[in-house]
Amino acid sequence: MENGRIIRVNGPLVVADNMRSALMYEVVQIGEGRLVGEITRIEGDRAFIQVYEDTSGVKPGEAVYRTGSPLSVDLAPGLMGRLFDGLERPLDTIALTSNSPFVSKGIKVSPLDENRKWHFIPSVKKGDKVEEGDIIGVVPETGLVEHKVMVPPGIHGTVKEVVQEGDYTIKENVLILDMEGDEKPISMLQRWPVRIPRPYKEKLEPTEPLLTGVRVLDTIFPLAKGGTAAIPGPFGSGKTVTLQSLAKWSAAKIVIYVGCGERGNEMTDELRAFPKLKDPWTGKPLLERSILIANTSNMPVAAREASIYVGATIAEYFRDQGYDVLLVADSTTRWAEALRDLGGRMEEMPAEEGFPSYLPSRLAEYYERGGRVKTLGKPERIGSLSLASAVSPPGGDFTEPVTSNTLRFVKVFWPLDVSLAHARHFPAINWLQGFSAYVDLVAKWWNTNIDPKWKEMREIIVNDLIREDQLKQIVRLVGPDSLAEKDKLTLESAKFIKEAFLKQNAFDDIDAFSSPQKMAKIMNALVLFHERGLKLTEKGFSVKDIVEKATPVMTEIIKSKAIIKNNELQKYDELIAKLNSVFDSMEKGGSS
Repeated sequence: MENGRIIRVNGPLVVADNMRSALMYEVVQIGEGRLVGEITRIEGDRAFIQVYEDTSGVKPGEAVYRTGSPLSVDLAPGLMGRLFDGLERPLDTIALTSNSPFVSKGIKVSPLDENRKWHFIPSVKKGDKVEEGDIIGVVPETGLVEHKVMVPPGIHGTVKEVVQEGDYTIKENVLILDMEGDEKPISMLQRWPVRIPRPYKEKLEPTEPLLTGVRVLDTIFPLAKGGTAAIPGPFGSGKTVTLQSLAKWSAAKIVIYVGCGERGNEMTDELRAFPKLKDPWTGKPLLERSILIANTSNMPVAAREASIYVGATIAEYFRDQGYDVLLVADSTTRWAEALRDLGGRMEEMPAEEGFPSYLPSRLAEYYERGGRVKTLGKPERIGSLSLASAVSPPGGDFTEPVTSNTLRFVKVFWPLDVSLAHARHFPAINWLQGFSAYVDLVAKWWNTNIDPKWKEMREIIVNDLIREDQLKQIVRLVGPDSLAEKDKLTLESAKFIKEAFLKQNAFDDIDAFSSPQKMAKIMNALVLFHERGLKLTEKGFSVKDIVEKATPVMTEIIKSKAIIKNNELQKYDELIAKLNSVFDSMEKGGSS
């Protein structure tokens, strides 16, 4: 294949001539070190290449070697529990190969272990007709994930040969198809271009919540399986901890965590924590269902731009197997800054705050890859890909381009409030600014499976929080004594809601994860205080008396979130009975 020649080097941008026959997004190798790069613009016979490695030492006149293929990822058994960089290079293998804590320039390693044998159990036989997406066998990859080997997209035919159950490498042929007279060997390994979404049969409406164990996320602003969410907030407001809670405790079958341009120490904390954690849904090691992609701030900026697409493609692959997948990206602001850096080096016309004019379309393309779908192939299966991304607006300004454009494309908004963080209220999600477009869609699941009054209870809690904010404005102007008794009760009710429900300690062994049943029990107690307290005020009781009598039990309820385990919910029934008893005795005694 004809090679080009470097004529200019500008950081991660390399310009080469003699590239007239090159293709957009084609992967090339740069210079004597064979650094990996990708063509992002073509003008005449010149190609503009973003290089995914450090270009120091690369000089004009060196050769550019074409590969003829786009940036792709390897998809096969062996992905689970691994740590990759933004190009799907395994960092543990690189560390052993280079004997260095840093990624050496030009290093070439296979993304997956091509020598390891996996136990393949075929699910088709000779003479069967198969289509794209059909499951042809399974591999027990980990204790939590059964890897389903599929016919690659665009391929169909009649099974001519199939191997017996046994141990094979990912490159060994496990199937030979007859495609209209041509033989097509199929192995467990697929390769897919990262910038092209994987195909599916039909996109479905997201109707089941993606449970996270975080109370404010699951009830006030729920995320559905296949949904999209953004969590913006300034430095120190708790973005990373909240996203890590999502990655650790969510009910997704597969979790892919992309550290995109964040500090290395945050990714190190993640790497230290994951091997020790157990999946709250099964009790097995969490790493058995997780994939980590690290492209920290000290790694090449161009690879940061690619890491999001690498994560999305791996996520779609497991979605196609019929799994519920969660992709956590921390953060899309650093990704957008990589776009800005590369766009500036290519002398593109900048738009708002220097970001390229195509930033909105790139964000839209990324979030469009989420969804709940009916997959290709047989047996029929439904998979989902949920996207949750951090946004890091400078100074917490939500009007800046990345945050404002992200808001156009996501259905759930979890805004972090630095004033709440300073008040030690975590997660510091502002319940007045946030929103979720999935509340009505997931309400049926909650009402059917957890509590028939879930939506009604949620509305009472949300209305109390909204009304409290309105009343605080009045209190500042005329003082609390001017409020009606029912309004005073709303203030007390909202205070209990914040303390007992919205606040949650991500580092407490019990409070870090709340089951949906536990959430419903706490909601029942809070709504009970609201409703029975309101009836007492109508009968002439003062809020001062109500609060004085109910506070001992409400204090127990506040403390219970870190004391009562998810399998001890009968203790909440006892607390609710005690609270009812307090109100019953007040009603019998009459108003004072």
